[in-house]
Amino acid sequence: MTTTYMTLKQLILIVLAATAICWLSWILVLNEVDPTTSGWVGLLIFYGSLFFSLLGLFFLSVLVFRRLTNKTDLEYKIVSASFRQSFFFALIIIGALYLQSKHFLTWWNIIILVLGIGILEYFFLSYKKTGQDIDSESSTHKGYLPPDF
Repeated sequence: MTTTYMTLKQLILIVLAATAICWLSWILVLNEVDPTTSGWVGLLIFYGSLFFSLLGLFFLSVLVFRRLTNKTDLEYKIVSASFRQSFFFALIIIGALYLQSKHFLTWWNIIILVLGIGILEYFFLSYKKTGQDIDSESSTHKGYLPPDF
């Protein structure tokens, strides 16, 4: 059985296309869905499409920034860290928007939200790798491997 890998260029093109579709869907939801009559489904579609739009935008931005500033790390490490941090940042923004919609957004709630995400990021950064993960780092990868949370 042969394993085929996705190149970084393929990943960027797919994420770019998916992000454009997500932004178009969010604009469509923004213009066509009435939040007063659609109920929780309309809000779920609104927040979901905005979340994935922001996730794609932040992922591409962070990935390009990391590729330009860090030439020594392996591609799959850059992709994994970029995705994780983009996910957390989009989660903070969606969380803040949701809190604002419920009139619960205060400065201490933002601090709690950011600290919670920061602790989660610290956990991922300080997580000790098992022996199997360390052995796989020394092997050469020909392309992108999806992040495994």
